[in-house]
Amino acid sequence: MLLRGLRKAFGDVVAVDGLDLEVARGECFGLLGPNGAGKTTTIEICEGLTAADSGTVELLGFDWGTGAAALRQRIGIQLQETQFPEKATVEEILRLFRSFYHHGIPVDELIGKAQLEEKRKARVGTLSGGQKQRLAMACALVGDPELLFLDEPTTGLDPQARRHLWDLVEQLKQAGRTIILTTHYMEEADRLCDRVAIMDHGRVIAQGTTPELVALVGADHIVEFAVTGHHTAAPQVNVAQLTAIPGIQSHRVDAGLHQLSVSELHVAVPRIFNALEAQGLHLSEFRTHSATLDDVFLALTGRTLRDD
Repeated sequence: MLLRGLRKAFGDVVAVDGLDLEVARGECFGLLGPNGAGKTTTIEICEGLTAADSGTVELLGFDWGTGAAALRQRIGIQLQETQFPEKATVEEILRLFRSFYHHGIPVDELIGKAQLEEKRKARVGTLSGGQKQRLAMACALVGDPELLFLDEPTTGLDPQARRHLWDLVEQLKQAGRTIILTTHYMEEADRLCDRVAIMDHGRVIAQGTTPELVALVGADHIVEFAVTGHHTAAPQVNVAQLTAIPGIQSHRVDAGLHQLSVSELHVAVPRIFNALEAQGLHLSEFRTHSATLDDVFLALTGRTLRDD
């Protein structure tokens, strides 16, 4: 997949702003970002559902202007939300979708892949949210696609249903399919994607493997803490004193919580305690974690991946 100079505006709102992306065959590529970052609009342009204002899209050697019929037979799409007729059964839905393709996967095999054997004759209206998502995934796979688009496939699912879908995506990866996945779940991208691009305001602000992106934070760990003082509910922290500690790369405050990027945790933490005590401050919260994609996004934009 190759995108060059992709742009789309809705009135005064620019949803996609000169986007360039390249995804190799057989790669699982993730698009991360908060709601409104432009992920879904980008995917809908790639899927042929929305026309770009400018730029080019090449999929499997085709573009939508000259190769639409071929592309429809070779790609699969799972939308953010799929509505099926509630009176139809799982088997009826899959047989209908299978009829749209010249070649594809047998319905019985799809039902097994989606773990819907016990729901074969069940009406859509009786399915749980996770079962409906697995049905949507089966519909996306019915044409045995070379390129698969998954737009936030696990949003709103409980942890068990989410992991069922993760297992299915893992199987698709092992089968060598090219997958484009949009998500705002850092853990999902970290587990499934070979590379990810972080989007904000319609642009890619960083891309690479998870280790490459985490390296942008400049530290291996994040220390988070909140403090109280003797005479004030909102005491001032001497930031310069903290950032002078060896191994501390940067400082920021998010919703009253101080966050330090730290490269040598075992060295820095005792010195952080000493510095805060010397300032007459007391810890009300303190925790550490390894740097994540969410930390990368926060460092680059001041927002988290899940912010609206």
